[in-house]
Amino acid sequence: MTSTILKYFLFAVISIGILNACNPIAGQSNQQNGDQNLQTNSRSNNKITLEKAIQYTTAKEGDLRFSKSDGLLVGDFNQPEEHFSTLILDAKKRFQIIEGFGGALTDAAAETFYKLPKNKQSEILEAYFDREKGIGYSLCRTHIHSCDFSSESYSYAEEGGDTALDNFSIEHDNQYKIPFIKEALAKSGNEMKLFASPWSPPAWMKTNNNMLEGGSLKPEYFQTWADYFVKFFDAYKKQGIDFWGLTVQNEPLAVQRWESCIFTAEEERDFVKKYLGPTLENSSMGDKKIIIWDHNRGLMYQCAQVVLDDPEASKYIWGTGFHWYTGDHFENVKLVSEAFPDKKTIFTEGCVFPFDYSKLGEWSWGERYGESIIHDLNNSASGWVDWNVLLDEKGGPNHVANYCYAPIIGNTKTGEITYMNSYYYLGHFSKYIRPGAQRIICSSNDDNILATAFVNKDNSIAVVAMNQTDKQLEFKIWLEGRGALSVLPAHSIATIVINE
Repeated sequence: MTSTILKYFLFAVISIGILNACNPIAGQSNQQNGDQNLQTNSRSNNKITLEKAIQYTTAKEGDLRFSKSDGLLVGDFNQPEEHFSTLILDAKKRFQIIEGFGGALTDAAAETFYKLPKNKQSEILEAYFDREKGIGYSLCRTHIHSCDFSSESYSYAEEGGDTALDNFSIEHDNQYKIPFIKEALAKSGNEMKLFASPWSPPAWMKTNNNMLEGGSLKPEYFQTWADYFVKFFDAYKKQGIDFWGLTVQNEPLAVQRWESCIFTAEEERDFVKKYLGPTLENSSMGDKKIIIWDHNRGLMYQCAQVVLDDPEASKYIWGTGFHWYTGDHFENVKLVSEAFPDKKTIFTEGCVFPFDYSKLGEWSWGERYGESIIHDLNNSASGWVDWNVLLDEKGGPNHVANYCYAPIIGNTKTGEITYMNSYYYLGHFSKYIRPGAQRIICSSNDDNILATAFVNKDNSIAVVAMNQTDKQLEFKIWLEGRGALSVLPAHSIATIVINE
């Protein structure tokens, strides 16, 4: 690497410009086809060479937020140098296909949204769901009746013993959640996929006669609970909202102060095999993707083994969902993917808590997102879905005071919104790695650069690289004998788009 080339490149990087001020992403203050059922590990004969590269950077210091370079220095670099940081790409080796990235459209998010001024509502919709002006969320989650991030605990069938569900009603959701989901879908061009998760069956179906504090589903209501899913999907479809998938139970091993219900792996297997799977299949909702587990990475393999080793249960299952609350355990994501290559893995929830309004600018929280997303993707996750997309100035509403952060905080008293750095870290994936993209080899010789790479359907390559150190890092991207020189500022994340 000659000093002349390096000086030229450093000049180019230093001259990175902020995106045009008319782009809402660049102007925001930092106050703070993937339905395939197989994990596609394959080789492509479609050779991609590095012709041009544009870098988009977000950094702790300064005003860099998705800031666009004028173009990285690209040229022939045959043999990478041992002592110069390099990301080696191999676009011929291909792995999982991306379903999407997104967050959760909860009661709390919807209620906060409609308590903000109209212009802020428009800004939030654009920030999340517009691909050109925002970060292009493409896969989002919601809950079936109440969860902790609801202002009250409620179900769609309050009358005990109503096994025919004659009194089933989603009227509660018409105030906030359904209109919010409709607006999000419209802003996405109706391209966003949705999946739903229950936190608990209605109290009368449970052993503790309470939607909160654990308990389990009474055996005599297994079929009624399966029918409840169909009722939910059908009611929402009549509102113009269709769902891509569902999880069987949110955090099935957690006894919580809020809505929760215990399912052992065996119970989840049998419920899917004997009730939920056949009921969906025999209804008009047989196309819904069923996701098991929906709990932390630590025990995800045990659940996957119990459920997916049973062919009569496995035939209904699309994949295994997981959360991040009890440690990293990234290797477990890969173990499930390797053991069951015909199934998917997907991150379904994560957030930072407890909430403290004075710490909205804490940079390490965004880095936690970036680190988790890169490791999960590199271990074969097919999608990554955050928790609440929006919360209020208290980190709620939440009917049990289980407050946390969201990537956007809306102050319902002042009408102002704050973008957390997690919004930008998430956006470096969701905006540039699109549904249908396929992971490729991205090998690093520098432990300080955490990276992943995907080839999109248009043959552009998105490389996401992160620097968590206190110093600037210089590195090169190498692909088929050609390279692009790049710089990562201290505590930054960047997406380098090749051949867009």
